[in-house]
Amino acid sequence: MIAPKLVIHTDVLRDHLYGRRSPSLMRIAQSKFFCYTTVFQAIELFAEATTATERNAMENAMASLKLLGMNAKNAWDYGRLLKANPRRRELHVMAAGLCIESRLPLLTNQRRAFKGMKNLHLVPASLMRPEQEAKTILNLARRRK
Repeated sequence: MIAPKLVIHTDVLRDHLYGRRSPSLMRIAQSKFFCYTTVFQAIELFAEATTATERNAMENAMASLKLLGMNAKNAWDYGRLLKANPRRRELHVMAAGLCIESRLPLLTNQRRAFKGMKNLHLVPASLMRPEQEAKTILNLARRRK
């Protein structure tokens, strides 16, 4: 059996790191999916770290996820994506590009930040509750294809 896969966005990682919910949405997702994040989420989080303790917590969270990196052969695609979305945060657009390239849905609380991005499949974090079945979330991502 192949586990369903998804990418964890920065906002869900922050919730996990700062203990806003127990269990965190990231932990719930990890119990149902093979989880990734992107190098852009890692950059964003590490830029926010102000103490060694925060950096250590971020490193531990990153170690529990598979990290997606940018493929240079697709730089043209990323350039077009940035050009098509000039008012969006560049790290959001780049993370979306990795999700699109990898054909993986993105788990986020910030759906508005990604609204209308062609071929990006979003999984609203609000669906990631202990009582929800992974099938429901996976079906939502598949319907968007």
